[in-house]
Amino acid sequence: MKKALFLWPLLIAVLFSCKEKTEKKEATGKINTISVIIDDLLWNGEVGDSIRNKFASPVIGLPKEEPMFTINQYPIRLLEGFTTNSRNIIVIKKEAQNRFQLVENEFATPQNVFHISGKTGTAILNLIEAYAPEIIEKMRATEITANQKIIDTALVDTQRLTDKFNASLHVPKGFNLVMRKRKFMWFKKEITSGNSSLLVYQVPISAIRNDEDPTSNIIRVRDSVGSLYVRGTVPGSKMITEGSYAPYLFDVKIKGKPAYETRGTWELKNDFMSGPFLNYAILDRANKRILVLEGFCYAPSKEKRDLMFELESIIKSVEFHQKKRTKK
Repeated sequence: MKKALFLWPLLIAVLFSCKEKTEKKEATGKINTISVIIDDLLWNGEVGDSIRNKFASPVIGLPKEEPMFTINQYPIRLLEGFTTNSRNIIVIKKEAQNRFQLVENEFATPQNVFHISGKTGTAILNLIEAYAPEIIEKMRATEITANQKIIDTALVDTQRLTDKFNASLHVPKGFNLVMRKRKFMWFKKEITSGNSSLLVYQVPISAIRNDEDPTSNIIRVRDSVGSLYVRGTVPGSKMITEGSYAPYLFDVKIKGKPAYETRGTWELKNDFMSGPFLNYAILDRANKRILVLEGFCYAPSKEKRDLMFELESIIKSVEFHQKKRTKK
């Protein structure tokens, strides 16, 4: 009996110790940042060039070049300590086996650790080429979720939006409702030397048809809405799509619904203001409409990648609700 009483505290201590070892620290770091663990010899050669070309390529739709991800490089010997706290880590080594592997939450959580190894530099280059799209997609999804977690710590009341559009958005504090019309709402956040905006509006399904050029239709719709509601202080100034460069268009899914993602540049006609925009035209058949969620910013003296990424994170928090039935 005495032996059993002695073993119980020992067993509890062992179980507690195991629990401590399995608990992962929380991943940290700035949004859209990658830790690349690679020796200097590879980093300063073709392999490093490939990594920079793939993961630090310019973000599309911005007026000036900004990298998709900020890359921090560390030698293999530093694969410990703060380097393992990052949400996104790419480990590249020369080894006897050609291998690509994703390990989630290896050192912290939430975390993606991509292991790429090869017998030669050419083998490593081939793996980077083959898996870069998959890596980028995974990392972007992780960063959207991380940004939404930051946003969710302090939200504004968007009940009016929900009542009007049968949809909800997680809009962080700092954004204020500056205009509300029957089928249109505009939230704006003031920042240093500029502002960041979120538009919510709906149009009939027929406004953007598949049998026509969707880009032209989307431009026509957003220019029409901009002409009505988004104006500058100069008389006759109104927001339009900048015409020198064609916007980028992608077919995407937003909460399972088909949508067009459009990225480009806006400008104020008869004025000198301009900036990037991100537009999602979402086909919502349940409510017989296209719901348009658009983010744009004006920040002439600031980098705009993270401003637009915040707007994308807000837009992708959208939830659709069933249309309320009126009682007979």
